[in-house]
Amino acid sequence: MTIEEEIFKRTKIDYKKICKYGFKKEENLYKYSKNIMNNTFKVDIEIDKKDNISGKIYDLAFGDEYTNFRIEDSTGSFVGEVKEEFKNILKDIRNKCTTRESFIFEQSNRIEKLIKEKYGDEPEFVWEKDPGCAIFRNKDSKKWYGIIMNINKCKIEENSTEEIEIINIKLEPNEIENLLNQEGFYPAYHMNKKYWITIILDNTLSDENIMNLIEKSYSYTISKKNNEWIVPANPKYFDIEKALRKEDTITWKQSTDIKVNDVVYLYVAQPYSSIMYKFKVIEVNIPYKYKDENLKIQKIMKIDLITRYEKGEISFSKLKEFGINAVRGPRYMPLNLSQYINNDILIKK
Repeated sequence: MTIEEEIFKRTKIDYKKICKYGFKKEENLYKYSKNIMNNTFKVDIEIDKKDNISGKIYDLAFGDEYTNFRIEDSTGSFVGEVKEEFKNILKDIRNKCTTRESFIFEQSNRIEKLIKEKYGDEPEFVWEKDPGCAIFRNKDSKKWYGIIMNINKCKIEENSTEEIEIINIKLEPNEIENLLNQEGFYPAYHMNKKYWITIILDNTLSDENIMNLIEKSYSYTISKKNNEWIVPANPKYFDIEKALRKEDTITWKQSTDIKVNDVVYLYVAQPYSSIMYKFKVIEVNIPYKYKDENLKIQKIMKIDLITRYEKGEISFSKLKEFGINAVRGPRYMPLNLSQYINNDILIKK
């Protein structure tokens, strides 16, 4: 890693500030010069639009580039003094012309912002010995669902030495096995490889793809105390409105985990493709025998209507914004979606 990369690690250039600082724009570069060591040397700094920063030192007496300060094993007080002057200029630019970023690479910082927007969670840097390592945890259950780390790539791939950033997330073992055959996925670094997987944050995978997987990891951290469910309903087989005309309490096929006082949101398929009803569970484990004696007895529950929603008010496209890409069976309601339905929609009305 160069001197410039080390000093400007985890920062973002503010281009308005560098112009005020004294940088001049020339085509696609911003350039700054300063004489040091009693006008013995000149320092030239260049910044491009991708925040890449490079510097050179020139001997003013001869016009030659001076490179000794970049030799790692160089000795001598003079070389050390030149190097220190160069670093001080870079640090001053960093302190006055940049904003702090949590991570080194662009995709890592984008993922951080997307997590904050979706779940409201900030990265937590909990290890002093690993200042580039941050966890993301569910603020309600306190459980981790993601860990961003900067490591040497040799930790996950042989014969590679560059510095990279990764995110570890939790998934089902079968899904992990399938993903490991795809580019960008690796056996979990520093975590249980059966339940966790490592994703490289170098734009091999899209932000959307990564966030969909983070949603699955987040689902493992949702406290069971949430007790809210999304349950699919097919209007071809059951006319809910007709049943509700008689009374607000109806029976419904029961998932084994649903309990009394849980809340059930019925997602009605085509032609609605929306959450249309909110019910409270008032009785569970009611035996139900099909007319066809060859079919097994199953359990049903009684649910009492709380709220109706308009078609499209909580549409499938809205569910996808909260990471729900399918409703094929009963599933826990994400807390952020519950908050949207019970707070944001109520406020809008």
